[in-house]
Amino acid sequence: MKQHTVTDSPYGPLTLVATDGVLSGLYMTAQRHRPDEETFGEPDPAPFGETIRQLDAYFARDLKEFDVPMRLEGTPFQRDVWNQLRQIPYGETRTYGQLADVLGNIGASRAVGLANGKNPIGIIVPCHRVIGSTGSLIGYGGGLDRKQRLLAFESGASDDSLF
Repeated sequence: MKQHTVTDSPYGPLTLVATDGVLSGLYMTAQRHRPDEETFGEPDPAPFGETIRQLDAYFARDLKEFDVPMRLEGTPFQRDVWNQLRQIPYGETRTYGQLADVLGNIGASRAVGLANGKNPIGIIVPCHRVIGSTGSLIGYGGGLDRKQRLLAFESGASDDSLF
């Protein structure tokens, strides 16, 4: 059974989706690879209290690591990539190549990028922390402007002009 709710954030409305009461999606407006809204289930804020509390604490700079239960549905390779994303510390970045190397396949940076782009739980599974090999901001489903703003936010910048 799926349920969803929408919560506000400094980066626009976030749609939260739960499958059987467990967070299975966090989508921004106009996000690439955003599923059709008909798949989000019935509107019901009940399963999302802790997720919203942690998101609010993150945006207030009071939380750096999320610990909400999640249901990440994807291929085994995608789940491996998403698990590696969760290992990138707050305020730090990794390149697609570095993630491919950690996964044991240095030549898989493009595959890592594709899996990264299909991450169903943005922000909490921090795909925004992955950058190009030259330090450039590439490949963010929520838009490069949001990626830049999230990275600047996590760096502690007082404005969004880090990149």
